[in-house]
Amino acid sequence: MHIIAVNGCCYGRDNKPDKGEYQKLCGQKFWTFISGNELLYTDIIEPLGHKAKERNEEFLEQYSQILNKFTLEFGNKFCVDGKINWEKLVQFNSSIQV
Repeated sequence: MHIIAVNGCCYGRDNKPDKGEYQKLCGQKFWTFISGNELLYTDIIEPLGHKAKERNEEFLEQYSQILNKFTLEFGNKFCVDGKINWEKLVQFNSSIQV
């Protein structure tokens, strides 16, 4: 059995797929190679976009939660009446004393 290594790339184009010791298949050529369907590269766009939107919303919710926690902790440790206590912050960041 003759085995050929393939470097698959989900997007783009490479008009010279023969790299000597391996093949580089990009975009439509890659999706056709793995599925046998010449239109798969466009068929998967809508479901991927929907899934990406779901994941993006989840990410933004978690990101906001962490940002709020960080902001609260920073404010409690290094701010007085909403103003940054720069001396305390620099001491925390740069002092040899823990």
